[in-house]
Amino acid sequence: MQPISLTDTQPINLHDLTLPELTAVCQTWGYSAYHAEQIWLGLYQNDATELSQLSHLRGDLQQKLAEEATLTTLRQQVAIDSSDGLTRKFLLALPDGQTIETVLMQFKGRWTACVSTQVGCAMGCVFCATGQMGFTRHLTPGEIVGQILFVNRKLAETGEALRNIVFMGMGEPLHNYDHTMAAIDILLHPKGLSIAPKHITVSTVGVVPGILKLAEEKRPFRLAVSLHGATDEDRQKLVPPARRWPLAVLIDACRTYTQALNRHIFFEWTLIEDENDTPEQAHALGQLLQDVPSHINLIPLNPTVGYNGRPTQRPQVKQFQAILADYGIPSTVRQRRGIDIAAGCGQLKAAQ
Repeated sequence: MQPISLTDTQPINLHDLTLPELTAVCQTWGYSAYHAEQIWLGLYQNDATELSQLSHLRGDLQQKLAEEATLTTLRQQVAIDSSDGLTRKFLLALPDGQTIETVLMQFKGRWTACVSTQVGCAMGCVFCATGQMGFTRHLTPGEIVGQILFVNRKLAETGEALRNIVFMGMGEPLHNYDHTMAAIDILLHPKGLSIAPKHITVSTVGVVPGILKLAEEKRPFRLAVSLHGATDEDRQKLVPPARRWPLAVLIDACRTYTQALNRHIFFEWTLIEDENDTPEQAHALGQLLQDVPSHINLIPLNPTVGYNGRPTQRPQVKQFQAILADYGIPSTVRQRRGIDIAAGCGQLKAAQ
């Protein structure tokens, strides 16, 4: 993340700052690390939504914040529930009028939030509604964290709590690397929201520099990499970034990641009937990942207006899984959630 500039005429958004950054700002103002921590506790343990709610701070610091700072405000425009009651999708307005979608999904004994990292997406995956939108801008750390604060409040209304966070909403997280990592640092902090790393998953279409940076920094959360094709020719039809980072380069980066962190990668494969669901594709995938610690998430295609493909039918899904098993590669068929409200994987597009 870029260093915080105190010469900028814009107020500093406190939700954009990690605790070390907030401490540096406070020290520039003449306040100690203790006061930075008191602000931090007010933001993330007391969930202040307005600066006036930081009333536990000394008076002159409250006045300084009123003059120099602001908080993230995400305004709910629309909330839609799926017919089975297991998924809620929220259309949230950002301060500049742009909108994003955030999804809450209920599984047995747990709630998972699917959060966005960008308005739109520059990756252009042909079957993805967000990719069909094109790219507008990156979200700030505070706008990413703000989605978690928002869903936490929604769950608190019924006495429930969030367990898992997946960065699989609108946008490519590793294209917005610095802001996404700053947001995750905020989420992980033990004096803040204190989300365990094992409950956070970051998904990427295969942005190789970002994967290598994750390996170098030994980021502790889970990584999911979208493949969708086991040869360069097949993958490039579906995932345009594959032209920039061919499979040999991508898989080499994935090996570097698994060796650096001593963990496996979740590879995501959207199953499209007669496109990438054949036995030949399954064998090619098994051969591609033979020496990469991995688990495959198989995702039958979800419908979008801009793509005419069809989801693979159950017998072909089972056959695909069986072939992967022959290579010793475990796989899971993703539970479908919120398809009827366009809240499934690849369906988010910030539309009312």
